[in-house]
Amino acid sequence: MSDKGLDGLFAEHRVLAILRGMPVRTTVELAERAWDLGVTAIEVPARDARGLEALHATVRAGAERGHPVGAGTVITPDQVRAVSEAGAAFTVAPGFDAEVMALSEAAGMPHLPGVATPTDIQKVLRAGGHWVKAFPATSLGTDWFRAMSGPFPDVRIVATGGMDARNARQYLDAGARMVAVGSALTDPEQIPLLAELV
Repeated sequence: MSDKGLDGLFAEHRVLAILRGMPVRTTVELAERAWDLGVTAIEVPARDARGLEALHATVRAGAERGHPVGAGTVITPDQVRAVSEAGAAFTVAPGFDAEVMALSEAAGMPHLPGVATPTDIQKVLRAGGHWVKAFPATSLGTDWFRAMSGPFPDVRIVATGGMDARNARQYLDAGARMVAVGSALTDPEQIPLLAELV
């Protein structure tokens, strides 16, 4: 399920906007601004009650426009259940946990697990996934992305961690399928600049 699910959800997208740690209203407003500019892949981390509330609200706003919203920092079975109830379309994690991936996909939410080594990627492949989140991307560097394309040409990698409009193109050119931008979105100029990558 993960391949078709994430292929369908991310399709031609080049940017995944991570709306983390902001008030509910601000989260929804940023999501709407992103959607208006063509950045329609949205993740709302739901690691606490505040994040879960923001996820609920953003899912509702997305449903009105026909845009699915994913849940981030999903690392436990309880979180899988909570974000499923909130209506998340997919889940994202900083690392790889086979149980979390299986439970998420069984609930109809394709899972994007985090990786940082070739061993991590092989574990995801063995579990049936072909999309991974390289984290932290700027610590790994662009050479890592180029190196991974050799043994894993069919793996779709999302560069996450330290991404912004200034360095995103470097990682896309190095082999990342998408870039995930989080903290940089507190800068109002980021979304318009990132929209140019879409």
